[in-house]
Amino acid sequence: MEVVVAKTAGFCFGVRRAVDLVYEQVEKGQKPIYTYGPIIHNEEVVRDLEEKGAGIIWKEEELEQIREGTVIIRSHGVPERICRKIQEQGLCLVDATCPFVKKIHNIVKKKSGEGFQIVIIGSAAHPEVEGIRGWSSSPVTVIETEEEAKKFRPQKGKPLCIVSQTTFNYKKFDKLVEIISEMRYDNPDILNTICNATEERQTEAREIARKADAMIVIGGKHSSNTQKLFEICRQECENTYYIQTLGDLDLRLLPSRGCVGITAGASTPNNLIEEVSKQCQI
Repeated sequence: MEVVVAKTAGFCFGVRRAVDLVYEQVEKGQKPIYTYGPIIHNEEVVRDLEEKGAGIIWKEEELEQIREGTVIIRSHGVPERICRKIQEQGLCLVDATCPFVKKIHNIVKKKSGEGFQIVIIGSAAHPEVEGIRGWSSSPVTVIETEEEAKKFRPQKGKPLCIVSQTTFNYKKFDKLVEIISEMRYDNPDILNTICNATEERQTEAREIARKADAMIVIGGKHSSNTQKLFEICRQECENTYYIQTLGDLDLRLLPSRGCVGITAGASTPNNLIEEVSKQCQI
């Protein structure tokens, strides 16, 4: 059986940078150390960091009770008020927000300040989108489905600025923008802020899935970009399986001959991808 592993699978630049920043703070030994929310969407990595002394702040109310230490902003970013609160409480702020996400924060802050109505193409419940919303000085609309796009009505007299969650499905973004544009809004400012790594990962996953007899997608259950990869691969290969750990891999579901493709989300460690690949070749 041939095993094909996507070259783009595994940690992206933003995730690797965020994880490295936490390990650097841990190695300095200046406790207490916290991350605001899980630093990335991978339970194994988060568990290892916790064991090494990096606690997690889950809610804003918890943050308000902390009076000393270092708080690291997760790779998904946070609302501006959280950064302000960390500094006002005299805590050390380390910003591990992915640079591509930070770019969206700056766009939204600038455009909303200029009077634009902000539309985010993405999932309202995702922490990245929650963070982006928190940098706007005006109301924000989040659109994830075609139905929501068709129902959307802009505020009268306000120009429109459209941005995207960095890990959103590239083709789906184009479709939603097309629906909004067909409603003839006055020159909407459309900014495709899906990061290049996401686009490349999705394109490669689709190409491998088209040729594979079975496809394995590896990533955390809360990882948006991994879920998007699974959707894309499932469209091209019916025998697509989503796993989080090596223990989730059921070799009995894979063909004894042919081709098995493997891809992974941006928060999946390379050692896990290698372990899954080795098991498929046994």
